[in-house]
Amino acid sequence: MPPSTTPNPNAMMELPLFPLGTVLFPGALLPLQLFELRYLHMIGECERQGSGFGVVTLTQGREVHRPGAAAAQFEPMGTRVQIERIERPQPGLVMVWCRGVEKFRIEATQQRSDGLWLGRVHTLAPEPSVQVPEDLQHLSVQMHEALTQLSAQPSVVTPWNEAWRLQDCSWLSHRWGELLPLPLQMKFRLFALQEPLMRLELVGDLVAPAASARPNTNGPGPKPPANS
Repeated sequence: MPPSTTPNPNAMMELPLFPLGTVLFPGALLPLQLFELRYLHMIGECERQGSGFGVVTLTQGREVHRPGAAAAQFEPMGTRVQIERIERPQPGLVMVWCRGVEKFRIEATQQRSDGLWLGRVHTLAPEPSVQVPEDLQHLSVQMHEALTQLSAQPSVVTPWNEAWRLQDCSWLSHRWGELLPLPLQMKFRLFALQEPLMRLELVGDLVAPAASARPNTNGPGPKPPANS
C-alpha cells in the first residue's frame, strides 16, 4: 500500500472518520479487524486512492453500530493514519494495520447514508523538537527497556518503524501515552496537549509515584477491537 501524501500543516481536508474506544498517538501502530459494511467500503476506497483515514476517540456510543443504540459522539481531535498492510482472510473480513501519522482538529462532520462519518479537518503543525531534560532522563531509560522487550515479540508489522527518538520530548511522550495503562480520558488529555515538554512532565508525574505506572509490555500498541 503506497503511503498517503502528507498534507501541509493547517491544510483543510476531508477524511473518513473511524470512531474507536482508544487514543491513537502519532507513530503508533493500530491493528484493526473490520467486517461492518461501512468500514469495508472505506478501506476499499482508501486502497484504491492510496489514502488514509482519521481515528477519533469515542465519548459516547459503541465501535460497532447496534440498532437503537445511542448515536456515536467523539472528541474534536484525532489522528490521520496511513495503511501499511491489508489482509483478507475470508469474505467480509479485512485485517488492516495502520500507522498514526499526524494530529488533526475537526471543523465539521457529516454522516453518510451507510453510517460512515466524514470530517472536514485541518492538520496540526508538527510539534517542536525539544530535548529531554536531565530530570526526566529516567523516562528515556525505562522506555528503551520497554521498547526493546516489545520489539522482540513476533509482529506482522514492525511496531515502531523509525529510529527511537528517546531524547525528543514529543516522540518519547507519545510512546508513554501509547503504552501506559491509563484511563481513556487521561490518555486523550495527554494526546491533546500541544506542548511536548509539558506532556512529558505529566508523564513523569504519573510514573514517579507508582511502581505500577510502567509501560504496558504485554504487546505493542492498542489491541484490535473485537468487531468494527
